Amino acid sequence: MNLQHKGIYIYFSDTGSGSPVILLHGFLENSNMWQPFIPTISKNNRVICIDLLGHGKTECLGYIHSMELMAEAVEAVLKYLKITKATFVGHSMGGYVVLAFAEKNPDKISGICLMNSTAEADCIERKQNRDRAIALVKENHERFVKMGIVNLFRPKNRTLFSEEINKVISEALKTPVQGIIAALEGMKIRKSREHILKDSALNKIMMISKKDPVLIYSSLINQAKKTNTKIIEFPDGHMCHIENKNDFLQKLMHFIENI
Repeated sequence: MNLQHKGIYIYFSDTGSGSPVILLHGFLENSNMWQPFIPTISKNNRVICIDLLGHGKTECLGYIHSMELMAEAVEAVLKYLKITKATFVGHSMGGYVVLAFAEKNPDKISGICLMNSTAEADCIERKQNRDRAIALVKENHERFVKMGIVNLFRPKNRTLFSEEINKVISEALKTPVQGIIAALEGMKIRKSREHILKDSALNKIMMISKKDPVLIYSSLINQAKKTNTKIIEFPDGHMCHIENKNDFLQKLMHFIENI
């Protein structure tokens, strides 16, 4: 389905009935990443999957897609669907958007799952890496996408999941250059939102992968402990929904069912 918002179209899907669960994809992904899990989650829940700005079938809204701007798009979908409260699951960049949404709409959140994501802002080194990534995208976005996706997986899994990796790359290559750069710019300027986790009495979990090549495992563990956030660990890389698919679904369902 499409919803008009600020002169662009936002794409989303709406499946099942029951307590709403909002699934937000990560950078270079789109709502298709959730397809394998929708049948199970939607048995007892209403599942909303949204293509974030400049990703999937959702159009770009300018040249910097801040996490606040993305959260506004999510807010527009929920308002359209008359959803007043939901459980939110965000993978990587999707987690940043969940936190931005929660900051503005604390009363609309019944639970938060940060999946291979962080509440911290980018450090100076990460910001520099974003700038380098933007330069690479401008030079050869196809090469950037292919390298970027492969590097999200634990090295030993790159052959094992070669078919799945090719599918992720195929979806990622649908992301327009403007969407890629706008998201990188938006992630670079996002602020720390650890206070959302620290101050919140909500049900909240952080899914952390021990061999995540994007995020520092020890830093995430410390963040979870100091914000009193429950930790769920996986043994592999940034793509736990592929590398640890069955375990991921089981843990996610347990979280959703116990809200």
